[in-house]
Amino acid sequence: MTTPKHMNLFYSVGTVLLLLTLTAPTALLFGFGGAVMARSKNVLVKVIGNAYISIVRGVPDIAFFLFFVIALDQFFEWIRHKTLCPEWNEPIRQGNDFIVCTIAKLPLNSSPQWIHEVYGFFLAVFTFAIVFGAFAANVLYGAMRAVPKSQLETAVSFGMTDGQVFRRILVPQMWIYALPGLGNLWMILIKATPLLFLLGIEDIVYWARELGGTKTAKFTSYPHGDWRVWYFFGLLVFYLIFTRISEVTIDGLTKRLSRGAATLGSNLQGQVGR
Repeated sequence: MTTPKHMNLFYSVGTVLLLLTLTAPTALLFGFGGAVMARSKNVLVKVIGNAYISIVRGVPDIAFFLFFVIALDQFFEWIRHKTLCPEWNEPIRQGNDFIVCTIAKLPLNSSPQWIHEVYGFFLAVFTFAIVFGAFAANVLYGAMRAVPKSQLETAVSFGMTDGQVFRRILVPQMWIYALPGLGNLWMILIKATPLLFLLGIEDIVYWARELGGTKTAKFTSYPHGDWRVWYFFGLLVFYLIFTRISEVTIDGLTKRLSRGAATLGSNLQGQVGR
């Protein structure tokens, strides 16, 4: 397990952890923006926010990953093509081919391999953030609506502006209502990391298949039989341990945020009802 071939498996674990580390806050940022837009008083902004939540949540994840990554890559190349090659007079779309000038390619053909890998990873993080940001937006929107209206009205009666009510009352109060949904979303995000394989990134699923076989496209042969079942069993154990650690962390965070709050997750709930 310490051979150079198997080090790729360990590196891929780091890739998955890095994806989660970058995607979670980015998706939360997209979700917060989508939730704020969905509850906006401006009709156009509200329509855009609701459209983002509804459309992305309504498209199967696999279909979105396979389509959006290609579309996003071509969009970036189209912008660079229009900027760097204004003298180009041939159509970009030629049948099923998308053809741009050489210097507009992302990344450039002459770029080192690590540039290609970083660019692909960036597209993966952005796509994950867009998809799970829509689900986070739905959770946060519901959490904002769950904050007792009486608290908001009381803040207004004390002379607070809409912005102050939003920052000082609504946002701090909504997290306890949003945490259960966000916790479930985090679990789904962990389970969705094997989708990296569809985006051409060599994740732990890819290397488990490669290293567990007897002969694969990556390497010519191994001195063992078909061990894929054991490699995938190792992945099962890895994900179960990871999700269990996440569950304990989320439970602790929920109890911490529930202190002094009359919510279903608080010990004061029964006292407040008396």
